[in-house]
Amino acid sequence: MTTFHDIFTPNQAMLAPLAGVADRAMRELCMEFGAAACCSEMVSAMGIYCGDRKSEQLMALSQAEMPAGIQLFGKEPHTFPKAAEAALRHNPVFIDINMGCPAQKVAGGGSGAALMKTPQLAQEIIQTVIKEVNNAVPVSVKIRTGWDEHSVNCIEVAKLCEAAGASWITVHGRNRRQMYAPPVDYDAIKAVKQAVNIPVVANGDVTNGPSAKHMLDATGCDAVMVGRGAMGAPWVFEHIAAYLKDGTLLPELTPQQRMEVMLRHVKLLCDYKGERHGMREARKHAAWYLKGMRDGAKLRQQAVNITRYEELEAIAAALLA
Repeated sequence: MTTFHDIFTPNQAMLAPLAGVADRAMRELCMEFGAAACCSEMVSAMGIYCGDRKSEQLMALSQAEMPAGIQLFGKEPHTFPKAAEAALRHNPVFIDINMGCPAQKVAGGGSGAALMKTPQLAQEIIQTVIKEVNNAVPVSVKIRTGWDEHSVNCIEVAKLCEAAGASWITVHGRNRRQMYAPPVDYDAIKAVKQAVNIPVVANGDVTNGPSAKHMLDATGCDAVMVGRGAMGAPWVFEHIAAYLKDGTLLPELTPQQRMEVMLRHVKLLCDYKGERHGMREARKHAAWYLKGMRDGAKLRQQAVNITRYEELEAIAAALLA
């Protein structure tokens, strides 16, 4: 069975399973730029249990994404064996269980970060998945520090994850109430690392080489996970790898290089999803790529209405003119 160190040596930064963002096109680009690993968007165990085709499609992985995992979410233990069985058919390197999503439509229904409030249920889900995969792949868990500032229980939950047989844990250094607002609780992540004997991945506000090193130094963790820091900047993994290796600060991409990556990203979106769907998805990605660029605000306004690839090419050409 693949181990944590098989995946994260020598690279130490992986792409987070960003729902609605980290699809096949994004994952392939990030892996090309040096991410240690990536993970599917979160997939509903109940959706798989009920035969939902969209949920099944979310689990599709390409060879260019490897090593890649599949993330499952839900709250009903009986739905996870079928979901794990389905996930294995797509040949992931690992399966991750989501206990960190703060979105109302997920956590509000008892899944995602809401499992931080029901640790015994969370442990049962982990045990169910591990029993089903039967050592075919490692099972990891992504958690938050707690539900809110009054219930920071990440150490308790992490110990339960370890006892259930999880191979590693990712800790997002915020509670659910914070969503993505600062600050990141480095001390809580460090406490989890010190409390368990399995590897721990640290997540939260890692956006470049120095922030990745600070996260590793402050928490003692084994690797970092990058989420929003990769949106509109898949090259962040190349920059992190260089900095962690010997302190090298790679130069920022030129506007032309950024636009080339953006257009390539959107071309992949269109190839995989068709132009109509791909260009709708491209709008948010284009806004992230254009952020901070000359006339970026005006061009982002144009990007929210694009329907054809040629329109995005015209926006890139206008920026570089």
